[in-house]
Amino acid sequence: MPTETSQKLSYNRVDLSDDILLRLYYNMLKPRLIEEKMLILLRQGKISKWFSGIGQEAISVGVTMAMQNDEYILPMHRNLGVFTTRQIPLNRLFGQWQGKASGFTKGRDRSFHFGTQEYKIVGMISHLGPQLGVADGIALANLLKKNNQATAVFTGEGGTSEGDFHEALNVASVWQLPVLFCIENNGYGLSTPTSEQYNCEHLAQRGEGYGMESHIIDGNNIIEVYTKVNALAESIRENPRPVLLEFKTFRRRGHEEASGTKYVPEDLMQYWEEKDPLDNYRNYLIEEGLLNSEKDAEMVAEIKSEIDDNLEIAFAEEDIIPDLTTELNDVYKPYDYQEFKENSNNQELRLIDAISEGLKQSMERHEDLVIMGQDIAEYGGVFKITDGFVDAFGKERVRNTPICESAIVEAGMGLSIAGMKAVVEMQFADFVSSGFNPIVNYLAKSHYRWGQQADVVVRMPCGAGVGAGPFHSQTNEAWFTKTPGLKVVYPAFPSDAKGLLNTAIIDPNPVLFFEHKALYRSIRQEVPTDYYTIPFGKASVLKEGNEISIITYGAGVHWALDYLNENPNVSADLIDLRSLQPLDKDAIYNSVKKTGKALILQEDSLFGGIASDISAMLMEDCFEYLDAPVKRLASIETPIPFVGQLEAQYLPKKDLGDAIEKLLAY
Repeated sequence: MPTETSQKLSYNRVDLSDDILLRLYYNMLKPRLIEEKMLILLRQGKISKWFSGIGQEAISVGVTMAMQNDEYILPMHRNLGVFTTRQIPLNRLFGQWQGKASGFTKGRDRSFHFGTQEYKIVGMISHLGPQLGVADGIALANLLKKNNQATAVFTGEGGTSEGDFHEALNVASVWQLPVLFCIENNGYGLSTPTSEQYNCEHLAQRGEGYGMESHIIDGNNIIEVYTKVNALAESIRENPRPVLLEFKTFRRRGHEEASGTKYVPEDLMQYWEEKDPLDNYRNYLIEEGLLNSEKDAEMVAEIKSEIDDNLEIAFAEEDIIPDLTTELNDVYKPYDYQEFKENSNNQELRLIDAISEGLKQSMERHEDLVIMGQDIAEYGGVFKITDGFVDAFGKERVRNTPICESAIVEAGMGLSIAGMKAVVEMQFADFVSSGFNPIVNYLAKSHYRWGQQADVVVRMPCGAGVGAGPFHSQTNEAWFTKTPGLKVVYPAFPSDAKGLLNTAIIDPNPVLFFEHKALYRSIRQEVPTDYYTIPFGKASVLKEGNEISIITYGAGVHWALDYLNENPNVSADLIDLRSLQPLDKDAIYNSVKKTGKALILQEDSLFGGIASDISAMLMEDCFEYLDAPVKRLASIETPIPFVGQLEAQYLPKKDLGDAIEKLLAY
């Protein structure tokens, strides 16, 4: 425990003007008074939850005042001072906490789980780590635009245990991104003390391991926070680099109010109450002759009046009336699909070449497009799809990444927030599990939550047939087709792959783009040479018949084609779905209503796959047209084995003829 004499804060105004000193006080006073009011409203049942930052105002206010208004800040749920210092109208903040339409999320998310481009604030999600990688992406955009801007992102000491923290710091250091990583070390992660969170003396020491400058700052001393952060922000604008800041402070209320603070020793609480940033600074201003009780009372009265007036506006606002159309329409960012027609000049390309050509032509068309992935630069990627791209577009736009899928997906999101586009290559689709959280919880939900597009394409080399085993052969589209907010595309032919990839890059929504490895070099086709697009949600009818509908995608298309070519007596509709989300229901229904029999073929294992959903849709919407039960055919319920004979047993290709013949005979 520090000695009693160390509790008094010491201020050094350096060359700060009287005006700045008073603004620092006013900006701390405002969130404190709002919080005190919120605690009353919480007890009255007029708000549902509150995460208190009382005692930590100096960090939020000092950092925000040090940043320029057009620079992004990514705060957490104890950083009310960021929002008030950026002068967000209080009625909108109160409306947000009340779940009113005047808030920022239309009642879809609570407290500080929102962002606003107007005020250059990007709020947190409950999975704390992704904020840090998103800040990397915004800083990368600043670096590429050469706009001399900094980015500040907050985390707590508990959040530094997450893998995203370490990935984000590593990426920022390797790429020398102008980011201020702000750790609010406030003593406890919910009830877990710092002694059980990490085993180093100071979290700032972690900067050394990443080759990163770091500083320890007294988070309760507003002048120290402001002056040091201001100097560092000015420095990294001119000399881009990341800086790790550990603010020593304390959380004097519960993690949220319902948690309480019974686990905190009383003498520790008393120690930090005596280090209150507002009380100490008020006394300093009075000693300096810059503030007196009358002027202080005027400030308090002014802020309280503003709070009461804006609360009245928020309380008077009508509750949101649920509207199903609005809810569904806000999951994806609307955009007008612009068709670029195929040209008359064709060349024979393999699937892999068509993807490479589409990616290259998109890079030429979209100068704000950045490609990121492991080994994609000089090496050209493990499949050589980006071979030669560094020579064509430079290393700034074709970026090798460390092995940190999560941070790179998050960086893609940050690029989108900053108005750019990103293509992220998973070296193998299997590895996306290491970046799963930001895809399904950040990219997928951002537009629904606060209207922010996630202009990110994740390329997914997938599939069996190449003897690559359990960790390089999965076709894991079902992980994403069930997540609202994501689009999922899965072409089977070179011409489709090129046109659909171009569309994916134009589309402002997050797209998972699956590329079957076994088809990369085995499938050839005449492909238009110029840039063109193909709309999502439009299946391709490859063969037409009257006896059976075969509905499939990816490698399954070629298995079905092989069977039908070898059995010309079978009269079948063969539907290549091409995109799985959105899905072409009309093509499926029209075919099944004609043939009366449906077989849905997928490479993925059966349970929980898209075949199950299509089957259920047909039973619900086409039951009266069916002449037989809907048949699903998929791989067996095991991980994918390596050796050829086991892989052949795993895949459904061997069972396709049997399944078709039994269904025809039903």
